[in-house]
Amino acid sequence: MPAFAPFTLTAQRLQLRSLSPADVPALFRMYSDPDAMRYWSSAPWDSMQQAEAYFAAAQAGYENGELLRMGVEVDGELAGIINLYSFHRQNRRCDIGYMLDRAFWGKGYMQEAMATLIDYAFRVLRLHRIEADIDPRNTASAKLLKSLHFVHEGHMRERWIINGEICDTDFFGLLRSDWLAAR
Repeated sequence: MPAFAPFTLTAQRLQLRSLSPADVPALFRMYSDPDAMRYWSSAPWDSMQQAEAYFAAAQAGYENGELLRMGVEVDGELAGIINLYSFHRQNRRCDIGYMLDRAFWGKGYMQEAMATLIDYAFRVLRLHRIEADIDPRNTASAKLLKSLHFVHEGHMRERWIINGEICDTDFFGLLRSDWLAAR
C-alpha cells in the first residue's frame, strides 16, 4: 500500500483518526488491562515503553503503508484501536484487528467503528478481502464479526501460546462483494 497520510473518518457517534503521541497513556491503559487482553495474542503490557513502541510502529506503518492503525475516538477520548495490517498487494487483502477499552464495551462502538473502516478499505483502498483471526472463546468478537458479514472459514487447533496457555484460532473472512451487497 502507499503511505497513509493522516486522516479522519467520521461515523455517527465516533471518529476514526490517526494516532498521536498524546494517545500513548490511553494505549497503555487499554493494553495493560488483563480483561481486555484475555483473548489477545500477547500478554497484557507491563510498561509504558510497550505503548511507546506500539505508537512508533503505527507511525512507521503510516509512512511505509504496511499498517493502518486508527484510533477510535468517542467524545474526545481514545476508546479503542482498529488495525489493518499484513497487506497483500497482489491479492488486495489484509488482516483486521481491534481493541476496545473496557469502559466502552457493550455500547456498539466497535461495530460502528469497524463498519466505517471496512467501508473505507473496500471503497477507497479497493481491497478485495479482509481477514480476522480470533480466540474461539471470544464469543463477543465472533458475534461482532458475523454482524459485519464476516464468514467463519476455519479453525486451527493450538495455534498460540500466550502466558503458557495454549489457544486455538477461528478464522473469518469478508469479501468486498459480500460487503457491498449487504450495504
